[in-house]
Amino acid sequence: MEFMDSIPAARTTAQAHHHLGPMRTVARSAVPAVTDPRAAQVRRYESGQLVWRVQCGDMINRERCVTVLVQDDQVVLVGPPGETARLTAGQLGQLRAALNEAAKLTER
Repeated sequence: MEFMDSIPAARTTAQAHHHLGPMRTVARSAVPAVTDPRAAQVRRYESGQLVWRVQCGDMINRERCVTVLVQDDQVVLVGPPGETARLTAGQLGQLRAALNEAAKLTER
């Protein structure tokens, strides 16, 4: 089953740039070694920006996602627009791993 998230990649990057200011692009060589394999499952580059997308559901069980990215040495957490994110224990582990990896990038 292909995952359809609630925030298309191009729109997320454009919106984050518009609302949050210029994003810091993380060079691929600057990405720390993945210490938790759950982070690798959700990590990807979109328009040169490293993002983590964690699949979740909303209150009526539609598939959505929570997005994590790094901007100006801060971790940005983007939830489904105007919705609630419901995460299973496994999805929460993925989110925790993504946040930990993003936090390590901000310490550089």
